[in-house]
Amino acid sequence: MIWIKNAHVVDPGNQVEGNMDICIADGKIAGVGEQIKLDAFPASKEDVVIDASGFIVAPGFVDVHVHFRDPGLTYKEDIQTGARAAAKGGFTAVVCMANTKPPVDNLETLQYVEREGKKTGIHVLQAAAVSKGLLGRELTDMEELKAHGAVGFTDDGIPLLDEKLVKEAMERAAELNVPLSFHEEDPAFIENNGINHGRVSDVLGIFGSPALAEDCLVARDCMIALHTGAAVDIQHISSAASVKMVKLAKELGAQVYAEVTPHHFTLTEDAVLTHGTLAKMNPPLRTEEDRMAIIQGLKDGSIDIIATDHAPHSAEEKAKKLTEAPSGIIGLETALGLGVTNLVRPGHLTMMQLMEKMSLNPSRLYRLDFGFIKEGGAADLVIFDPKEEWTVGEYVSKSSNSPFTGERLFGRVKYTICSGRIVYQDEKD
Repeated sequence: MIWIKNAHVVDPGNQVEGNMDICIADGKIAGVGEQIKLDAFPASKEDVVIDASGFIVAPGFVDVHVHFRDPGLTYKEDIQTGARAAAKGGFTAVVCMANTKPPVDNLETLQYVEREGKKTGIHVLQAAAVSKGLLGRELTDMEELKAHGAVGFTDDGIPLLDEKLVKEAMERAAELNVPLSFHEEDPAFIENNGINHGRVSDVLGIFGSPALAEDCLVARDCMIALHTGAAVDIQHISSAASVKMVKLAKELGAQVYAEVTPHHFTLTEDAVLTHGTLAKMNPPLRTEEDRMAIIQGLKDGSIDIIATDHAPHSAEEKAKKLTEAPSGIIGLETALGLGVTNLVRPGHLTMMQLMEKMSLNPSRLYRLDFGFIKEGGAADLVIFDPKEEWTVGEYVSKSSNSPFTGERLFGRVKYTICSGRIVYQDEKD
């Protein structure tokens, strides 16, 4: 058993916050309440007692958008190292994207990820591809892939440009009761991806990627979602206009979710001038106006989910010039710190709201039984110190492509517990 004593529990699933003790046995929460007595449950010398005084205990985080690069690109990351990075960041469940090599558009690749994921200690879930070969021409066998464990469908990294295919995918997903996640960037409007088209791209002498490329596809898919009834996740939203469109779609009754990355609510296009390729991502970092609109969207519920889009790349790849280096940064190990530092401490979100967007809402999107703390429920928990300041670095991911290296953040994970087992413990504890 694991005993967690003197914890400040923040439970978004039950909207409960307060000082409590928690007892974990057989992978489940056996008891939760004020001052649970040790003699209330059979104890043994093997029991682990964690004094959580000054710490917050919350449901383990759920990241609906990660790239573990496995199979095919494991020099950047693999399922084991990606899961370790997730556990260090407080995540007990992740949803892997389908753009591996080969892509997850077939049972063999899907089942490989599932087998490897079971070895990690956390819940490694897989979204299968919407289209065969990620080519955007023909739908995968969504029924078969779901029957064998796919939790949703996405061609993330590649926008779907065939409107009829999108509508057909949404109709099928609605029948199967699974979510679709969309990468919204129309290449017709982009010359140099990864950098916002604006003041900074003008300084750099390149065209970049305008917000229009995102906005037009977000508008299209919000309306198709409204008319099909599908659950649709607008991935890594980055523009003020797109946030407004998601808000409108929700008001009209569409089952549209939106996710935002910590780098999009923290940084602007100016970061490219400081960090170069480490601040290059798709969609790009945009203006301060866009960043503040994203924060407002988080506050008013237009944006439901914080997801990292954890995208590892090698140092050699990121050392290429700006227009040639790949887009994306790692994010699992810094997500909590960026949320506490840039959302909770300035007063934009309460801690309860941050936990909703990092555990409860992602679970709801993917129909997962996570995001709450209750007797008989999953013993998937994160224990963190919201006041501890730490320096970003010493990654357990295979890659280190992050503009936040060396930054000072608040909010440090002390323990991550998944299925009743400690899968990460801060070396200081």
